[in-house]
Amino acid sequence: MKTHFDVISPIDGKVLLTRDYASAAQIRQALVSARAARRAWACLPLEERLALLGRAVDALVADKARIADSITRQIGRPIAHSPFEVRGLAERARHMLAIAREALADIRPEPVSGLIHFMRREALGTVLILAPWNYPFLTALNSLIPALAAGNTVLLKHSSQTPLAAEILADAFAAAGLPEGAFQYLHLDHASTLALVADAGVDFVAFTGSVEGGRAIERAAAGRFIGTGLELGGKDAAYVRADADLDAAVENLVDGAFFNAGQSCCGIERIYVEAALYPRFVDGFVAQSLQYRLGNPLETETTLGPMVRASAAEFVREQIREAVAQGARALIDPALFSADAPGSAYLAPQVLVDVNHSMRVMHEESFGPVVGIMPVADDAEALQLMNDSRYGLTASLWTRDEDAAIRLGTQLETGTVFMNRCDYLDPALAWTGVKDSGRGISLSCLGYAQLTRIKSFHLKG
Repeated sequence: MKTHFDVISPIDGKVLLTRDYASAAQIRQALVSARAARRAWACLPLEERLALLGRAVDALVADKARIADSITRQIGRPIAHSPFEVRGLAERARHMLAIAREALADIRPEPVSGLIHFMRREALGTVLILAPWNYPFLTALNSLIPALAAGNTVLLKHSSQTPLAAEILADAFAAAGLPEGAFQYLHLDHASTLALVADAGVDFVAFTGSVEGGRAIERAAAGRFIGTGLELGGKDAAYVRADADLDAAVENLVDGAFFNAGQSCCGIERIYVEAALYPRFVDGFVAQSLQYRLGNPLETETTLGPMVRASAAEFVREQIREAVAQGARALIDPALFSADAPGSAYLAPQVLVDVNHSMRVMHEESFGPVVGIMPVADDAEALQLMNDSRYGLTASLWTRDEDAAIRLGTQLETGTVFMNRCDYLDPALAWTGVKDSGRGISLSCLGYAQLTRIKSFHLKG
């Protein structure tokens, strides 16, 4: 049984750092500490909890340079882009803190003479957050901030690719003055993680990851009657109507497909374009894609870094090879990107046409810098193809017709519908998915609901 793990940097394939897995005794002590801290943390006035958490967010913002460097070295995102995550985490965290009073307020039905009755949201206890590597701070804070604001204690298990994220978050919360046990992190292997999910000391699990990972979480939690928030896979689609602003659609969809080397939960992986606009859209999309500079992400000129690991890049290469063998055409020559090298984590962006839904690249999550583009005759065909997926996280519509966007949006089987934007989380709106994209809600006032339980008070005079 391994007692430690290495983080391999995708920049050069070398060991970046080594960390020990938490022992059984350390896991047990973390659970004991979390339970011991519950009552005092939950009973602390909301305004004091919010002030402490606000100071933690300020500490993270002040630590922007270290956060950006850690992201780039651990996952390969260009250093020119990594600081954007700090801006995003501050926006989301501060929004969730700002709405906490409303989200956690007592719910009062219509008054009844001689009766006081209301419903109060109470903390669940200890929330276990299982965070992914692709946006290591944003994804963790989506649940972490509202869980703590609601009075829960939190255990964070981060991806073994991004342990520095957990450690930096711990530094920020310690600097803010959170009491001992309110927030802790553990470096865990898969077996220990699932055992922790099954432990009676955990009262809710927030997981972001693969579909198979979500199934494993559900199995581990079975019979415990605890909630699980599961943000799983995606194969997000875009539809460009003939009335779209072509230049804006091209620019934003290229970014939506290839930012973070395509490793975004709601990244664009399929595009359907109304036939009248299709040739110009494809030409523009390819031209824009060729503007990327693939290379060492520590260089400020780089705009496309390596994928998180060489095996992930090889998975995407295999999807591309298979699609081409089945009749697809690859419009970008990888030789134009000198850093692209078979067997490495460095992968040039790729645009595929003459694709169809029998090809894996059009129905299996890629999570890399590849996109397939298909022409469609009309809204009906676009809608049918967009819904022809086991996933349902987001979809984007590119049109000048707001009524059409709402009409199509009501028929799309996704948790979020965008018009004229993509690959974005609005913290005022619920973040959720359908089908194999999971269940549960983070962000917005509703994000607090799954992190609390309702207690009803019925007081007769």
